[in-house]
Amino acid sequence: MSSEVNKAFVQKFRSNFIHLSQQKGSIFRPYIRVNSGVVGKYDHFDRLGATNAYKITSRHSDTTTVDTPHSRRRVVLEDYAWSDLVDKVDKVKMLADPTSEYMIAGVNAMGRQMDDLVIASATGSATSVGSDDSSSSVSLPAGNQIAHGSAGMTLAKLRQARKILRTNLVDPSEELYCALSAQAIDDLLAESGTAITSIDYNTDRPMVMGFPKFFMGFTIVHSERLATASNIRTCFAWAKSGIGLSVGMDVTTRISERDDKHYSTQVYSCMSLGSTRVEDEKVVSIGVDES
Repeated sequence: MSSEVNKAFVQKFRSNFIHLSQQKGSIFRPYIRVNSGVVGKYDHFDRLGATNAYKITSRHSDTTTVDTPHSRRRVVLEDYAWSDLVDKVDKVKMLADPTSEYMIAGVNAMGRQMDDLVIASATGSATSVGSDDSSSSVSLPAGNQIAHGSAGMTLAKLRQARKILRTNLVDPSEELYCALSAQAIDDLLAESGTAITSIDYNTDRPMVMGFPKFFMGFTIVHSERLATASNIRTCFAWAKSGIGLSVGMDVTTRISERDDKHYSTQVYSCMSLGSTRVEDEKVVSIGVDES
């Protein structure tokens, strides 16, 4: 039995459960590349490098084979689970059956774990696999890292992130995203003279909505789970195909009785997945001083 379940007893005069403020499910999943139905412990995102054409210098000459560079990014799938118990005696004392609400809590926990994996893979080390099946650890290149500069989030940093992605020849038709914390978003809104608050430069009304949804070609993704170290928040911008999520088993849920627990109801959720940075060129980290 959950040690917290007594707080929902009838004497609390509540007929419904109230979920406290929390991130409900995954935020990042719709904005990255997803491989579903993966079988096995590992998954790979295959990559083809750029090649050059050659000039034909004579008639009826032999065809020259161009060796296209091939590489992979490896993902290690890991298993995660969540469960809680509800005693039959607790159900009698409650005005509402808690099992469905517990399931929502479990699914939300799974979604947050999924985002933590995506965030860690975006700016962390990736495993590269060469054509000879040798593997190596790859860090995000220094040229794709914007230092905090003892400053919060600024329009200049956002412009620099976009410049880096375009310099790296990211397809102009590909969706671009930027993950920012509430503090980073507030920094942008408060920046003196910034065009982000003006409807002349923004299709939305950020000062009315309180949140810029789209600016400078980026869809703004709000997350409070972005890594922080010594008051420096690591935000990041990316193209959709630059980050990958491999799903062996999607979030699976089950509610069943446990005869070994006096027939208490077990609420259970599990998943198996992993994430990696598929292309370094398509991800830019942005240091933000939140002190």
